Order: sequence, then structure tokens, then C-alpha cells
Amino acid sequence: MTELKDKYINLKIGVPTDFEDVFSHFYFAENRSADIVTKTLLPSFQTILTLNFGNKALLRSKNNTDVSIDRCFVFGPIKQAFDYSLPPNSKVLVANFKDDAFYRFFGIAAVAEPLPKNPDDLSDEICFTILWEELNKIDDVNHQISYMLDFFKPYLRRKNKIAQKFANLTLDNLSLIKSVASQEKQTERNIQLQHKKYLGYSSKEINRYKRFLKAIELIQNTAGTTIKIDWFKIINECGYYDQSQFIRDFKYYLNISPTKYLKFHQDICMVKGI
Repeated sequence: MTELKDKYINLKIGVPTDFEDVFSHFYFAENRSADIVTKTLLPSFQTILTLNFGNKALLRSKNNTDVSIDRCFVFGPIKQAFDYSLPPNSKVLVANFKDDAFYRFFGIAAVAEPLPKNPDDLSDEICFTILWEELNKIDDVNHQISYMLDFFKPYLRRKNKIAQKFANLTLDNLSLIKSVASQEKQTERNIQLQHKKYLGYSSKEINRYKRFLKAIELIQNTAGTTIKIDWFKIINECGYYDQSQFIRDFKYYLNISPTKYLKFHQDICMVKGI
């Protein structure tokens, strides 16, 4: 385990100020060991761009089919957990789009297929194959990110004023819809449709996810201590009706029970994008 830990590198990398409304962060992982490293990624409700260097990474689909990932792909918004594997001599660089940023690049808020897609298929303007070829010549991940940001800058559309309000208001999403509808003198239904158009998910979906995310954070905060987890306290603090609804959300997002999550949480990657 120590040998693997020393040879598996993973970094969460911050975003320059000019791009804080575009990306939440970058993620870099490299497998220098002789073993395949498999992780589970929690749902983040973000869309991701992944650039794969070295040996091909593998993504396990919902129906347990392994999808080989070569060069680059986009995927999301990620609404349910999935497993990914890095074989020896592979490395990936992941850009996590924030709020409506994916829409601002591609003119759509979500990848239609449930499986990863080549971003060149989504855009007539941006050639990601060229981007990958240039990044593959750069050894330092921070230099790769700088190059990528310069590459993206000309293609970024201006933020829609209503989408801006979705990002700025710190209300729960149902209250947010009412607030924006009132400000814009539009119906709540119309604002809900725009929320889905620019962000790729409904206000109802994101409210449910935020409740689940709060439960995950409470579990993780307790997991590293000697305190025994009080499941009913977490259920009440997160606003679940009962234990069955709590378990149902874990099954929906992770396909495991809360107790199994507690057992394996160190192998599950959480990306806070919301």
C-alpha cells in the first residue's frame, strides 16, 4: 500500500482569478506503479473535460461496461457516481466546468449521451485534437493548464444575465427560481427551463443533490474521529423524511448503502462543484 501510495500522484489544482467563473478547479492524476488504480468519483453535477496521456484510462459505465478513454473526452453533468481506472504509465488532466461555463463554450449545457463523448463532435470551432497534441509535448502540469486556458480564452461566450443570477444568489434553488422569476418578471416555469438550459439540471435535481452532499460531508467529518456516527442525527440535520429516503439517495447516487460508503469512503473521490 505504501509503495502504491508513493507511485500514485493526484493533485487538486486551483484556478487563476480570471477563470474562477469558468472552472472550479483542475485535477491531475498519474499512475507510476505497476498496478491498475481504480477510484470512484462522486456525482458533482459538473461537466468535465478529461485529457488522457500515456496508457488509456478506463471508465465503467452504469451497466458495468468498460469504456476505453483515449486522448480527450467530455462527460456530464455528472449526476451519479462512476468508477474509473488508471493503468500503469497513464495520467489524466481534468478540467471541471463551473455553473454555465460548459454552455458558454459549446452552446449546450449537457452531453446528450450517458457515456463520454469526444469534444470535437460538439464544436465546429474548437479543435481539441490540436489542444491534446500540444499539451502532450508539455511535461509540467501547471504549464499545461496555462496553455489550455490561453487556448480556451477566445472561445468563451459572455455569460447570460439570468445564468449569472443563478450563480450569484445563495438561496436554496427553489427559492432562487422564485426570486429570479420575480426580478425578471417571468413565470417560474420559464426560469426553470432556463436553469435547465444553461446549467444542465433542474432546480429540483440540484436541491436533492445538495441534501445528499451535506450528508456526505457530515459523514466524512465524523469518519476520521473516534466518534460513532449517529445516522439519525444526520438524517434530521439534512432534512430527510426518514431512514428509507436517506438510504434511497445513497443507492441512487452511489449504488451503495450509507454504511458501505463509510467503509470505503477513502477510495471515493468527492468533487465539490456546487
